[in-house]
Amino acid sequence: MKNFFSLLVLGALVFCAYTYYNKTVENKFSLSGTVTVPERLLTVAQAQNNTCSIIVKNEADVPIAIQRVINPVFPLQFKIGSKDLLVGEVDGNVKLEVQINNHGNLGVLKTGDIFGSTAGTYALNSKDIVLNADKMTGKPQMVSTRGNFFRTAAR
Repeated sequence: MKNFFSLLVLGALVFCAYTYYNKTVENKFSLSGTVTVPERLLTVAQAQNNTCSIIVKNEADVPIAIQRVINPVFPLQFKIGSKDLLVGEVDGNVKLEVQINNHGNLGVLKTGDIFGSTAGTYALNSKDIVLNADKMTGKPQMVSTRGNFFRTAAR
């Protein structure tokens, strides 16, 4: 009976230690702030079926966390936590980037994509980060349906 009670107490201690460890690991990584888009790009950024991807990179420019928002409305509040991590452990400062597009591919900028980044680096538990999506690749143009390409090219 004494051994059973000792084993029960030991099991409870292990469970408490495991729970405490998980809570501290979850709270190690937290970034929050706002994604802003200038007025001139707002209509394109808030178009239907757009995706806003917030990418967190370490100092070596390796992505360590990603958060995606479908059909974003700007200014967009974000909070990135340990559930968004791509790696197990994180240390050092981080940089943030944002890509807004309708094709969903990250790292591939196509005509009409909006992107931006933070000016500097941030500590792991930073708050009130302002992420400006103020650049756009190319000028978005609608495809012309008038005429036939082959007939026009042969002239």
